[in-house]
Amino acid sequence: MPTQSLERELQADVVVMGGGIAGLVAAVRAAQHGLRPIVLEKLTDARYVCNSRITGGIFHFANLSILKEPALLARQIIEGSDGTADPALVQAVTADVLRAVRWLQSLGVRFIRASGADYQAFVLSPPAVQHIGWPWRGRSGDVLLPILETQLGRLGGQLLRGHRVTGLLMHEDRCVGLRGVDRNNNEFRVQARAVVLADGGFQANHGLLRRHVSVRPERLVQRNAQTGMGDALGLAQSAGAAITDCSRFYGHVVSRDALENELLWPYPWLDELSRSCVLVGADGRRFVDEGHGGVHIANQIAQLADPGAAVLVFDQPAWDGPGLERALSPNPFLERIGGTVHRALTLAELARHCGLPADALETEAANYNAALASDTLAKLSPPRTTGKFIAWPIRTAPFYAIPVAAGITYTMGGVAIDPYSRVKRADGSTIDGLYAAGSCTGGLEGGPRSGYAGGLCKASTTGLRAGEHIGAMLATAEPGTATLS
Repeated sequence: MPTQSLERELQADVVVMGGGIAGLVAAVRAAQHGLRPIVLEKLTDARYVCNSRITGGIFHFANLSILKEPALLARQIIEGSDGTADPALVQAVTADVLRAVRWLQSLGVRFIRASGADYQAFVLSPPAVQHIGWPWRGRSGDVLLPILETQLGRLGGQLLRGHRVTGLLMHEDRCVGLRGVDRNNNEFRVQARAVVLADGGFQANHGLLRRHVSVRPERLVQRNAQTGMGDALGLAQSAGAAITDCSRFYGHVVSRDALENELLWPYPWLDELSRSCVLVGADGRRFVDEGHGGVHIANQIAQLADPGAAVLVFDQPAWDGPGLERALSPNPFLERIGGTVHRALTLAELARHCGLPADALETEAANYNAALASDTLAKLSPPRTTGKFIAWPIRTAPFYAIPVAAGITYTMGGVAIDPYSRVKRADGSTIDGLYAAGSCTGGLEGGPRSGYAGGLCKASTTGLRAGEHIGAMLATAEPGTATLS
């Protein structure tokens, strides 16, 4: 006879679902306003492995330094999303992103300026390193999260591990708490004056991926902590929340062998080669405009009938060019750790190695080379843009082919929020008492070219704005009297 679980009642000013960067930032900022927050984290380990813990640690918006003018950052995000991003939300987060980072610094979070691109002006310290096997312990997010947790405790808040949220508590269209089960399968309820959903994207949930992203989610490489199940998405919908387009994700082009070989993710990725050369499907034909970059290419691979059928094709100069661009580059590291790299003296022979139709691949390469030579790449189908990245010809033997896959890091769409991180309904009104922050939210990223804003800046800024709005509304109000409007 099954044991009946015991229900535990907790009280808080603010209850947060998710112990990543967004959730902890919201909780700490609310606590600084004198409120009592509780953060519920479903994982049980002291070092619970979420995307925030294993992050690369670069704080940027749309591959621009957050030291840039907010108007420039906003324009870059809007353009990258092809106008699908919410202008009011974009304006709010770009105006506050530098303040959010300065606030983290005030808590003791350390940053360095990397020696690479301009957008690496703020990198978590000690920095994550590109290394086989991804050694995240003691670096980047693994240092940031304990700092936030310590600050939360000092301010009177709590982080409860092993507490999985299963539902919202609603009263007269207002969210008044959360319910769930703890690690011992005992039920609990947290009554609160405000609720923040911040459990990340749905990148590890095959059912949601199949509905929104890919017909074959098992053929996507989980380039993430594999804990993001999208629970907040369903909870918000149950309360009447609007959901933005969820068909895009942030990720990279990786070796298809990464589906079986864990050493091949998160690095080396194949973005530099992919955006410079040619991607073909099982029919030997191009299927994507490679000039839009690695995140877009990864999304287009995911949308194939078989996302495991894509092949990257290039020649010797490209292997010695973009193939060497990164610190942990595919040349030579991919083969050293078990990744497949085909070589051949002719394209026909290369096609046989890859199981592609030789005539189709030879024709595609000839058409591509001719268009490149005559500056008519835009007339190809699909077109090949060159505004951001140079197109390399495929002329010089030996020729190369790498079977590739889409590596998914986090999903871009989700719960619709306003500039204060309040959850919105389809008519634009907000659900009283309910907030969302971080990767479970939409409105900043996506669009036809899979425009990428930046997960860490999105998480910290939407979390900060949620905590501040809750604090401003509740800090001086009597319990049970505040209306979050």
